[in-house]
Amino acid sequence: MSGTTRDRLTPVTHTVGRPLYYDEGRGTYHAWCTDADYEPVSTGLVMAVSSILEVDPADLELLSTCVDPDALNALVVHWNDAGAEPDRGSITFPFARCTVTVHSDGEIVIDPDSPAGT
Repeated sequence: MSGTTRDRLTPVTHTVGRPLYYDEGRGTYHAWCTDADYEPVSTGLVMAVSSILEVDPADLELLSTCVDPDALNALVVHWNDAGAEPDRGSITFPFARCTVTVHSDGEIVIDPDSPAGT
């Protein structure tokens, strides 16, 4: 669900480095990566998942076992450069016992209760 409005989400206070929000109705966490962000989307999603699971990022499986981080970063840059409109694209994959969806508008949705492919 790309284009989530942050005003209906609850900010999560125990995060590391990136604002993270919780959607109580769906049980999902949300973060956003934009062109202005210093870190690539792959780093942002690892940090978000580590905050959600309350583990050190180094203790997570390697993101590269689920998706090519460079390809993911390039895809998001392409979406940004192309001026993609919301809901114009997304990629979903399992990571660290979660389902992660990255949308073309920079929204990252993490479902810790539903690993993709199960």
